[in-house]
Amino acid sequence: MRSWFNGLGAGLVVTALLAGAVLARWSRPASTPSLAAEMERLTRQPHFVLIAEEYGNPYWDLVRRGALAEAQRRGVTLEFTGPGRAGIQEHLRLLDRAIVSGVNGILTQGLSEAEFKPLIDKAVSRGIPVITVDTDAPGSRRISYVGTDNYASGRLAGQEMIRATGGRARVGIITGSFQSANEVQRVQGFRDAIRSAPGMQVVAVESSDISRLVAAEKAGQILTQHPDVTVLFGTSALDAMAAAQVVLERGLQGRVLIVGYDDLPQTLDYIRQGVIYGSVVQNPRAMGELGVALLVSYREGRSVPPVVDTGVWFVTTATLKDLEARREQEGGLGRAAVTP
Repeated sequence: MRSWFNGLGAGLVVTALLAGAVLARWSRPASTPSLAAEMERLTRQPHFVLIAEEYGNPYWDLVRRGALAEAQRRGVTLEFTGPGRAGIQEHLRLLDRAIVSGVNGILTQGLSEAEFKPLIDKAVSRGIPVITVDTDAPGSRRISYVGTDNYASGRLAGQEMIRATGGRARVGIITGSFQSANEVQRVQGFRDAIRSAPGMQVVAVESSDISRLVAAEKAGQILTQHPDVTVLFGTSALDAMAAAQVVLERGLQGRVLIVGYDDLPQTLDYIRQGVIYGSVVQNPRAMGELGVALLVSYREGRSVPPVVDTGVWFVTTATLKDLEARREQEGGLGRAAVTP
């Protein structure tokens, strides 16, 4: 197995492996496998790479946890990486680097099909299966897509907002990115849903660049430029909690309704407090688990479905206990959460 990381990080990984193997060797009887045999065993394991939209993002940490748990169950080596700050060009660079290094499977987003398709097709042509997670590139040669139907999730948010407002609201949207397909699809699904309510009007759409600080700045900008806004809709995991912070600072709780995405701890806290009305909850851990499982199945010659919809559901204060009970039963996000 050729690691595709260079520098200190790779050195630490190799050092840790060698140290562990040496310690294990000294603690075992002389008849146990040698250090060389131990390293040979490690190199025979399939080597997969998961490329996140942003390294350190709490949503992607949940994807990583699911993928790592499944990799350990399947005897797979999993490397996790991503841009330090969300950006398509850096993501593409990491994807190309994984291909050149000859890994055995790749999990990645398809943030922009025009830009991701050539590299995904390149990987598959070299015998490296690619599964898209969270955001699809359906026109590419990817093996399967595992994740949310982003357009449908946006429609769900719009429908719930119509119910909450009686179909009358002035809406400001904060979206993670104007370039990422998943964010674009969520906004479009939302817009299409509220067309059935003539009293719903979108007055501003701003990008947070997948940054909580920028999301807070944009929320403040919308509320300043459009003081009659009654709804803020955030389409990435960090947007709604940032908007909630601004609404609290300005004393607008109860006057501005907030709807967002995902169930990060602070988002749920704001729902409990009534600052955020509701959130479209996805299954990021299931994306990681099923992505690794499908890569293993494909490598073993089994057929895999072209699309696995990991599902969403809408959580408010009225249904928060149901979500918490479900999470406790599942032991966190995972396979049982695939079908809401």
